[in-house]
Amino acid sequence: MSIQSLTRAVAMIAPLAVGAAVLAAPGVAGSQTNDQPQPGYWTYTTSVLGVRDTETKCVRPSEINRFFGGLSTRKWQCVYPVRVVGNGNARFEGTCTDHKGRRVNVRLNGPYTSETFTFRGGAQLSRGTPYIPASITARRLAAQCPANAEYF
Repeated sequence: MSIQSLTRAVAMIAPLAVGAAVLAAPGVAGSQTNDQPQPGYWTYTTSVLGVRDTETKCVRPSEINRFFGGLSTRKWQCVYPVRVVGNGNARFEGTCTDHKGRRVNVRLNGPYTSETFTFRGGAQLSRGTPYIPASITARRLAAQCPANAEYF
């Protein structure tokens, strides 16, 4: 794989990893329980092919289901038909499509608590090819967000 192809792959996968992994942190449908991620000030680090990116966002109570249950980015619209969440573990499988119609398959799984989650998995650029490793580690910094926080 050329450097240019690798750079394009990372640029394409990074938003997916973030979307998929945050999605997997199970504030999915239904009421929130103590073991599910809670609203507040969150930091998360994604890693795709060794390239790391860290972001911090404030998630309001009214946004928690949208944040954890269906995150898509400006570039990617993601759908996860496989969503298994419970007992401190989550598994998600689905596809993300960009505005040009390019699709990638995404798989992530791992443990979660009300204030942390770690998911590992990857993205498949085309059918029949191996999944590119991706992960996300997140933790809630505070229940309340600072005044200058960027909101989801």
